[in-house]
Amino acid sequence: MSNDAQNQALDQWIDDHFDEQVRFLQALIQVPTDTPPGNNAPHADLTAELLKDFGFDAKKFVMPSDKVKKNGLESITNLIVRRRYGSGGKTIALNAHGDVVPPGEGWTHDPYGGEIVGGKIYGRAAAVSKCDFSTYSFAVRALEAVAKPSQGAVELHFTYDEEFGGELGPGWLLANGHTQPDLMIAAGFSYQVITAHNGCLQLEVTIHGKMAHAAIPDSGVDALQGANALMTALYAQNEVLTKIRSSVVGITHPYLNIGMIAGGTNTNVIPGKVVLKLDRRMIPEEDPAVVEADLRQLIADSVTACNARGLAVRADIKRLLLCNAMYPLAGNKPLVDALQKHGEAVFGEPIPALGTPLYTDVRLYVERGIPGVMYGAGPRSVLESNAKRADEHLLLEDLRRATKVVARALHELLG
Repeated sequence: MSNDAQNQALDQWIDDHFDEQVRFLQALIQVPTDTPPGNNAPHADLTAELLKDFGFDAKKFVMPSDKVKKNGLESITNLIVRRRYGSGGKTIALNAHGDVVPPGEGWTHDPYGGEIVGGKIYGRAAAVSKCDFSTYSFAVRALEAVAKPSQGAVELHFTYDEEFGGELGPGWLLANGHTQPDLMIAAGFSYQVITAHNGCLQLEVTIHGKMAHAAIPDSGVDALQGANALMTALYAQNEVLTKIRSSVVGITHPYLNIGMIAGGTNTNVIPGKVVLKLDRRMIPEEDPAVVEADLRQLIADSVTACNARGLAVRADIKRLLLCNAMYPLAGNKPLVDALQKHGEAVFGEPIPALGTPLYTDVRLYVERGIPGVMYGAGPRSVLESNAKRADEHLLLEDLRRATKVVARALHELLG
């Protein structure tokens, strides 16, 4: 059978089994994996049971509870499905994460319903990235059904620590020698092939003052005033960061966000402590060590300035997360070429390869010398899917087409 005929057979198999694929995704959406609280093991158990129906044996890796709880989570069970097709050839890993941010407010559809309305499936992680549990599983099923390779292997990596950096997901599996693929594709969220992404540094800054009755404010030290001065300095820093430009298409400049603020005990009490959580996105060209040192110095300078004005506050700084940026490795060209080629054939338009300002756990593979890209089910842009917002959804036709692209690319890469 010619390659064109095999690609058509792959497409047809996916069409014939698409209703089953959608039901598989609905079942995954209907089991919450909100992180926090981070109780992810039940979802992994369900996934393993569903995969068993396809003849896929998922090996479970239960993360040590002390490490999980140290990260503020409740349970993590990672899964690897290994499909070997013969001696020699490359091993290609397909990684998607099941942990998600909580749904938040504003939903008009059940965030755990997997409802289908107007050709779209709604639910938390419908677009990022339980959809690619479905994309990758059914792409592999199609490959084995109509164009089974005679060499190489595919591994499905379904992990549950992307939202907190991936160290207890792919990071743990790689560090402990449970997998060492030659190439990898990670969950995507748009039509593009993603070859690079930003890094991320998150810090928790606690401003300490002295609590006092609001009727006698001079007897205390207002930690909120110190936090206010720090926030002003941090936001001013964004004016500097916008002038630092990345050469990676799809990535613009670094930026800094204050994502959470907590403090005070009551309306009539001078706040004695205020906690800020900061998120600093780093472009691939930046050195994370320099970025962290500069940010810590900015915080120290702000405290010094407060003290010089008679406000005796102090700051404790704790690093919450440090994720390096992802760089394209030279060996990723076969991945990029195959996905672009088949993406254009299936979608009927050129598929660009570029960077994204997000951060993901793909970097953990790339840091170990494994060429990787991001590609999977998603719309033209992340915003269109409402990913991490209310009414997250995915066009079912985009799910169908992405599955065809991945199946075709696997066939070419393993052929």
